[in-house]
Amino acid sequence: MLRTMIVSMTAGIVTLAGCSPKTAQSSIQPGQHPQTLTKAVSRDVTMNYLLYLPKDYGKVDKKWPLILFLHGAGERGSDLNQLKAHGPSRLAAQGKEFDFIVVSPQCPKDNWWPNLAEDLIVLVDDVCEKYSVDTSRLYVTGLSMGGFGTWTLIAKYPNKFAAAAPICGGGDVIMARHNAGSLPIWVFHGAKDSVVPLSRSEDMVRAYQQGGNKNVKFTVYPEADHDSWTATYDNPELYAWFLEHHK
Repeated sequence: MLRTMIVSMTAGIVTLAGCSPKTAQSSIQPGQHPQTLTKAVSRDVTMNYLLYLPKDYGKVDKKWPLILFLHGAGERGSDLNQLKAHGPSRLAAQGKEFDFIVVSPQCPKDNWWPNLAEDLIVLVDDVCEKYSVDTSRLYVTGLSMGGFGTWTLIAKYPNKFAAAAPICGGGDVIMARHNAGSLPIWVFHGAKDSVVPLSRSEDMVRAYQQGGNKNVKFTVYPEADHDSWTATYDNPELYAWFLEHHK
């Protein structure tokens, strides 16, 4: 199912590229003075995505868990069919049935999931408003660039998701340590990864553990290069593990 989300978002943050002299208050004396800015800023968020609904969706009175799947850099662009190459969106296209709503957005060309963390949260919230979603069971996972996006999302929004599974990614260790919390995280990486070194996941696992998170699992595939996602997403244990966790 192909979907496009267009949402107008308002925030109380403004970036000043330059100030016109007329904005200065003539009553303010030279020198340093405390000031406060309050100003609403709005922008449109547009994101194309694949939406998977379980076979019994709409037939039973039920709130469904949701998986947000973030693809890798090779699937960026404007053709949603590219998302069927890997991960849950590939499995859904092949006919696999999930007991989850699966949301698979597409990152625009020349952009990067960590830059779009706020947009992804807007997308998740929009889907939760429109569909029968169990908001206590929101999960996020991604591969390669999507692994970086997953780490970014859970660091910036540590209370949003019930569990996360970043695959062959990396992130900001300082932010991770600071926002370690207790979120269940299952990390996957190939020991022979020649694209994103294993050390990037090792650093993130260490940061979360140093921050006090005791719910981090780490699976290393000894013979895997960059593709540590096929075995991961083909493993039913991942989806069973997600369902063990809720907020």
